[in-house]
Parts: sequence; C-alpha cells; structure tokens
Amino acid sequence: MPRRTRSATSADAALLALSLVALAGCSPEAPAAGAGEAGSGGSAAPVTLDNCGFDVTVPEPPERVVTIKSSTTEMLLALGLGDRIVGSAFLDGPVPENLADAAAGVPAVAEPMADQVPGAEAVLGLEPDLVYAGWESNLTAEGAGDRDTLAQLGVATYVSPSACKEPGYQPDPLTFDDVFAEIGEAGEIFGATTEAAALVDEQRTTLDAVAPNDRGLSALWYSSGDDIPYVGAGIGAPQMIMDAVGLENVAGDVQDTWTSFAWEEAIAADPDVIVLVDAAWNTAEDKIARLEGNEATARMTAVRERRYLTVPFPATEAGVRNVGAVVDLTQQLGQLEGVGR
Repeated sequence: MPRRTRSATSADAALLALSLVALAGCSPEAPAAGAGEAGSGGSAAPVTLDNCGFDVTVPEPPERVVTIKSSTTEMLLALGLGDRIVGSAFLDGPVPENLADAAAGVPAVAEPMADQVPGAEAVLGLEPDLVYAGWESNLTAEGAGDRDTLAQLGVATYVSPSACKEPGYQPDPLTFDDVFAEIGEAGEIFGATTEAAALVDEQRTTLDAVAPNDRGLSALWYSSGDDIPYVGAGIGAPQMIMDAVGLENVAGDVQDTWTSFAWEEAIAADPDVIVLVDAAWNTAEDKIARLEGNEATARMTAVRERRYLTVPFPATEAGVRNVGAVVDLTQQLGQLEGVGR
C-alpha cells in the first residue's frame, strides 16, 4: 500500500563503501551465550528457500535481524524472538497490547527518519545476519539495499511471501493458509518451529470460533486518498479479512491487493458499511470528516447512518494481526444498530 517513501539515496555507493567494514565485522569471535542456538523447538540446520523468486540460504538461525514494516517486527515478537531484532524501521503504528512488553526493548534503526525505509548504510551499520522486509520494494538500491548486493556481503534477506508481486509468487487470492504458512516458514528460518506451530494453532482456533455475518452486507475498505480513494481490492489482506467477517467487498472484482477507486463508483455501490483504516498519517477521524463534509459522499447510506468500522493500519497487511482484525471487526459490526443483527 503506498505510503510515505524514503527519498532516494545512493545506496549502491553506501553498500560499496561499507562492504569492507561489514565483512571485517565478521571476523571469528567466541559466540555469546546462546548465540547460534535454535529456538526451543527449532533446528540449526541450513534453510534454503525460493522467496519471491530469490534464492535464500540461511545457514543457521539468525541472531541479528533488521525488520522493515510492522508486519515483520510483529512476526518476530509473536514468536518470542524480539531479542534478535537489532533495528526496526518503517513501522506503521504501535504494536498491539499483547506484544507491547516484548516490543519495549526493540531498538529503532538510528536514522533521522526511522519511520521510513532505512538506507543501506544504516542497515549495514547494525551488522545484521538477515533483513526481514514486509515489501519487496524495501530491498532496493534506493532503500535498505538490493538483495544481490546484500547477499554478497553475507546478509540474507527475506520478504513476506504475501507481498511477492511476480506471477506464480503473489497469492491470488491471499488466504489465511498463506498467512499461517509464513508463520511456519519464519519458524523454520529462525529455529522456532515449535513456537510457530503453537502460534498457528492458536490463531486457527480463534479464527474458527468467529461466526461470519450472514446478512450479505456490502463494505468499502477505505484506506487513504482524498480526490481518489485508495481501497482494498479483491485478492489481498482486506478481501481475506472481509470474507472472514462476512462482508461483500464492493471493489472485490478488481484483481489486485489494493486499488484506486473513484468516488463515483463508491457512491453508486452505496455500501452498507465503510471500513476505515486508522493510521497516524491518515486517521479514521480524518476520513469521516472527509466523507461527511462532501455533499456527494454524505448521501451514501453508510455515511448518513454513520456505519463505520475501524481497523489499525498494521492489521491491514498480511501477518499475525489479521485474525485479531477479524475478531475486532466482527464485534464492531455486531454493535452497529440496525446492521448485522
């Protein structure tokens, strides 16, 4: 989903300038206590996988990880691996309450704009074993460094599989099985297979307990945009979540994860409810003011009746918060008077 992006830097130059430093930092040392050991249910055997069309080999569970995007940071926190994060960046909002204590000691990448994609210099300065990115676009020469160059410097990279864009790799559509598969794959990479299996079991149990609304209600998933809204389309996390809640996506016929959607189309669809993505840079309150302050959108049934559901931005991308979003939205829907009862 487009958001603020980091201004272009000479990342290739930074990588080349830092290559000797990074490689010098890999001289043999006595391992710290616990370093290199797998998690309680993991194996230290090498892991090799095809990740978005890029061959990745992780010889042993990484001990120093840079995470980019909330989804990757929260994945490691949920697996009990927060102590391996040496720097996090480009976070989309605060972590959920159940991960707050685990997140307290996680350092941010030390850049003036750590809420954006970190530069290669900042990443390499942390001497990571692995960079775990939420989007493929995080790993470019203009961002944290391109994957080939990082690999040459001994830094493995892993992109959330749900964010793969190439045909054959992009989930079409994204399902909860895909989300759970990433949890399992992360468990293999980080030597925490037991923890990953337990997390998947917990999330499956929670999801199975949700009864989807059976009223056939329609919804617009409104993420951002003023003149032209940017909404959840038919094959990504928003569609997956709405399916589980029992909402029909008015933009569900668009073969993409997110899409631009003209206000005229939204008004014509006249959805029963509007799901508002709440982000610090574009709050749910801002969206409500925009909807109710425009003469045309103010006539929509959901706006007139104030039938709004809200979801925090970090829960809108594939990851460990999707199941919680289903539970929360289902509860919100049940509390709307005259809807979903």
